Amino acid sequence: MPSHSEQQVLTFTPQQMFDLVLDVEQYPDFLPWCVALRVRKRGVGEMFADMAVGFKMLREKYSSHITWQEHPDGSRHIHIQDAGGPFKFLETDWKFLPKGEGCEVDFRIDFEFNSALLEKVMGGIFTEAAHKMMQSFVSRAEIIYST
Repeated sequence: MPSHSEQQVLTFTPQQMFDLVLDVEQYPDFLPWCVALRVRKRGVGEMFADMAVGFKMLREKYSSHITWQEHPDGSRHIHIQDAGGPFKFLETDWKFLPKGEGCEVDFRIDFEFNSALLEKVMGGIFTEAAHKMMQSFVSRAEIIYST
């Protein structure tokens, strides 16, 4: 099962990065391949969202269950799990840990496609796509929070 993880220390606070990642309605504005997103249901500490992604000739839609926690030590955690779509398995974890005046972002994604064709087409570029996704969030934080 393919996976990708990376860590970065940023000048933004855990709360700022946490808020940015949870602002899923804005994803089509800055996240590569995200062409549409709709929150179906939002509750305390969780939401369900549908995302449409496009890459070249491929278009797919998937649903996700997003949960989050804010801890007394200042750390924040977001867990995203597949709730329907082209994946046999998809889990993403974001952890935001206080680090000096900023935070350490720990990003991990594990996945497996349902379709052998999708696995062949997308599997080879997934690590690059996951890295680009992480960089898109960092760039967005620079636009929103840098003055």
